[in-house]
Amino acid sequence: MAGRVPSLLVLLLVFPSSCLAFRSPLSVFKRFKETTRPLSNECLGTTRPVIPIDSSDFALDIRMPGVTPKQSDTYFCMSVRLPVDEEAFVIDFKPRASMDTVHHMLLFGCNMPSSTGSYWFCDEGTCTDKANILYAWARNAPPTQLPKGVGFRVGGETGSKYFVLQVHYGDISAFRDNHKDCSGVSLHLTRLPQPLIAGMYLLMSVDTVIPAGEKVVNSDISCHYKNYPMHVFAYRVHTHHLGKVVSGYRVRNGQWTLIGRQSPQLPQAFYPVENPVDVSFGDILAARCVFTGEGRTEATHIGGTSSDEMCNLYIMYYMEAKHAVSFMTCTQNVAPDTFRTIPPEANIPIPVKSDIVMMHEHHKETEYKDKIPLLQQPKREEEEVLDQGDFYSLLSKLLGEREDVVHVHKYNPTEKAESESDLVAEIANVVQKKDLGLSDAREGAEHERGDAILVRDRIHKFHRLVSTLRPPESRVFSLQQPPSGEGTWEPEHTGDFHMEEALDWPGVYLLPGQVSGVAVDPKNNLVIFHRGDHVWAGNSFDSKFVYQQRGLGPIEEDTILVIDPNNAAVLQSSGKNLFYLPHGLSIDKDGNYWVTDVALHQVFKLAPNNKEGPILILGRSMQPGSDQNHFCQPTDVAVDPGTGAIYVSDGYCNSRIVQFSPSGKFITQWGEESSGSSPQPGQFSVPHSLALVPHLDQLCVADRENGRIQCFKTDTKEFVREIKHSSFGRNIFAISYIPGLLFAVNGKPHFGNQEPIQGFVMNFSNGEIIDVFRPVRKHFDMPHDIVASEDGTVYIGDAHANTVWKFTLTEKMEHRSVKKAGIEVQEIKGKGSKGLNLGNFFASRKGYSRKGFDRLSTEGSDQEKEEDDGSESEEEYSAPLPAPVPSSS
Repeated sequence: MAGRVPSLLVLLLVFPSSCLAFRSPLSVFKRFKETTRPLSNECLGTTRPVIPIDSSDFALDIRMPGVTPKQSDTYFCMSVRLPVDEEAFVIDFKPRASMDTVHHMLLFGCNMPSSTGSYWFCDEGTCTDKANILYAWARNAPPTQLPKGVGFRVGGETGSKYFVLQVHYGDISAFRDNHKDCSGVSLHLTRLPQPLIAGMYLLMSVDTVIPAGEKVVNSDISCHYKNYPMHVFAYRVHTHHLGKVVSGYRVRNGQWTLIGRQSPQLPQAFYPVENPVDVSFGDILAARCVFTGEGRTEATHIGGTSSDEMCNLYIMYYMEAKHAVSFMTCTQNVAPDTFRTIPPEANIPIPVKSDIVMMHEHHKETEYKDKIPLLQQPKREEEEVLDQGDFYSLLSKLLGEREDVVHVHKYNPTEKAESESDLVAEIANVVQKKDLGLSDAREGAEHERGDAILVRDRIHKFHRLVSTLRPPESRVFSLQQPPSGEGTWEPEHTGDFHMEEALDWPGVYLLPGQVSGVAVDPKNNLVIFHRGDHVWAGNSFDSKFVYQQRGLGPIEEDTILVIDPNNAAVLQSSGKNLFYLPHGLSIDKDGNYWVTDVALHQVFKLAPNNKEGPILILGRSMQPGSDQNHFCQPTDVAVDPGTGAIYVSDGYCNSRIVQFSPSGKFITQWGEESSGSSPQPGQFSVPHSLALVPHLDQLCVADRENGRIQCFKTDTKEFVREIKHSSFGRNIFAISYIPGLLFAVNGKPHFGNQEPIQGFVMNFSNGEIIDVFRPVRKHFDMPHDIVASEDGTVYIGDAHANTVWKFTLTEKMEHRSVKKAGIEVQEIKGKGSKGLNLGNFFASRKGYSRKGFDRLSTEGSDQEKEEDDGSESEEEYSAPLPAPVPSSS
């Protein structure tokens, strides 16, 4: 059992041998008057966590309360409340740990820790509210000195009330004697206001892919700085095994100024900058991580497990108190062209003696010895980057550059360069393919395939580099209207889109029941349909699709939640004692809810504020069937905003689309069950999700088990086209449409398939995939429904992870949602976004399985996670039985 999470800071000096007793955070409210908890003899020492220094200053010792980890890669957390209510400032800190015992420590500040116990496994979370990283230490790192007059602000009205210490015990062989550990940090705090406030700026890659066997792979990050001046005084680098060197710069008027450059295999401390660096509005902050894929047998992605990688540069700065910002982040590469002129030093690894190589996961050395060779003492610096006669030499001759500045990613070649200048530009861009591979090692295996999205083979002499993601400034939204009088038109999007998880949105931690449906109401609020304490399991239905758990009664809690799209507050709830197994959810233009229940085999129309029951019910309760009056596990509903026509996808045990009048009168149906490996148009295997395209009079259906999307004319029911891609895999679970764009999400790959679970953005006019995306926090398990909102925001609900993610387009769009029942709007206006702020997002609550980046905030994003398969419920076994059934939901 191991935990992990992210984010905070502090410290001071205390007697070197003192290991202080720890008190529950609740005890702090009693102002330290009661006796502290006794610890083992190994942790005896001063029992005063708070040590007065003078009338204004005091020391705070934050230590583990005598713990003994039982498994390698254990993450323990503990918290201490700030002993004063008024504002205070951390002005010094000292680590109290040894590399023989502790792999690394992170210190966070927040207003409420995830637990009030003396310590806890960090899988339970770090903080229940937003957390800020204050300090990080690893591997016998030296103490970091804050400049005089600089402090981290805590307490008061805006500062953190708690410190949370996270300690990662990597290799626990030192605990064979079962001794108790009291590692931690000591802080020096003062009540005297400081003129300069310290903060942290994190540059972090979220999409780097390191192909197996690649000698050099660069990961570039850059953002425009748009704040008051900050003054950099320290930095810290972080990667896992494959990192060779990390460099950070300020770029001003094309001139590069070094912030810091270090090997991530050295002690990962905060190192002082050699020369003070100021950063002003309009500057570019840039970082490059250099990796090697040599010794790996499969592609390596950014993620939280020991077999994944990270590319992080922490910049510690100070600002004038009146303008101070405590935390800022950068996760994009908005200026790839700038890296053409990056100083050559950024590409040259720093020699590291073999006896101090930063070894992560010591206990796994044997397991990975064939995959991850230890970094050896470099030959010469130039030899570490390139060999004479290799591809770099060829490129240097082509580009007229020195070999030591020619470093590129090896992308899958597709066509020859049209011109030498084009090749030069492409090579210089070093642009990342957006795979968003933030997954655990199990998912990492899925990525090893020949797909051009994921695989970067060696580039051949003069072939062109492929790029699918360009910086936000260069994206173009082109709406092409036909000449007047030529009828309806479909907005066509050219250029590249990219979705990013909104990591400052806390809704991912709502933890309802199995999330079966998501939609957006006319006020742009998110609406969630969930199953409470009911679960669709393998024994929920008999062979005739009759629900077998009726004795449980209906779900006794509200199953429909209206969520604020900004802060995830629950604005309204309803649906108590109505449903047994909720499934689909849509909202019509008047704000009415249309839901399906697969146990009841019914469709319901509900007023959003109506507490007196459904407005309309279609189907017979608990009676599966296939005639005009019955459904068999209906999955979704779409309501035409123009005509009011009702369309129902029916469903798991019927393979049809049924149309009703606005009053609920049967109109028609179409579709039949598919058979064989080549389903024909109009054949379905679990029509699972619907999306209307009102201005084209089309209805699109997610034909789930056939892994395709079928679109039909709503008036004639004529088949229009099929959208199918190999990257869909065997399943396509849900779809949502906004003018010009079709969004989709697939399901878990079948045995032998490699396609990962991910979201898709498609140009509706031609069906081509524009972008794929995945979450950072937690990971897709069974993403069940998807909806795109009026501003281009996308929500995905997961029936296994019991959560909802929010994603945003890096280029926002102004239009109304037409998800399912949708609202027709003919105009899209592109507007530049400010980019995604990854900082200060909420730490997790209890109850998740620990995988990948589950609880990994970007403030503490160098936490490794072990590979954990976890357990899953058996949900939604698709009909018909007893044929081999797909995963259900």
